Amino acid sequence: MRFHLIDRIDHVVPAESIAARKLTSRLEPYWRDHGRGPEMPGALALEALCQAGSWLVLISTELRKRAALLSVDRVRLGPPIRPGDVLALDGVVESINADRAVLSGAVRTGGEVVVAAEALMCALVDTEDLESIEDVSRMRRGLERPDR
Repeated sequence: MRFHLIDRIDHVVPAESIAARKLTSRLEPYWRDHGRGPEMPGALALEALCQAGSWLVLISTELRKRAALLSVDRVRLGPPIRPGDVLALDGVVESINADRAVLSGAVRTGGEVVVAAEALMCALVDTEDLESIEDVSRMRRGLERPDR
């Protein structure tokens, strides 16, 4: 599993919160134009938030567990995301135990909320069932590099 919608992790407090970001590019294949100019589908912005949440779970469990989305209670979509927008992804842990986590969060661009999600319920699965911990650790170092 690769986290293509997260470019950088800015800050993590294990078992509490994460701040990450994604810089959108016109070259990415997901843009849709329905007569208003190119827009990123809201579902992909929600996916980026979920990926940030998965990193929060990974880091909180010392890379042993990964979040697998089970359900989302509420999602609110705001204004469209345009090429060149920087997505600020903020997630918080509502609850976490050995088997499940519940997260909430928001995606902002220019300070405006473009996606808000509540009660993202996730099953926690062993990381090594999906990918080696060494690969995940290498990816984490790339996302948390202070010089980026």
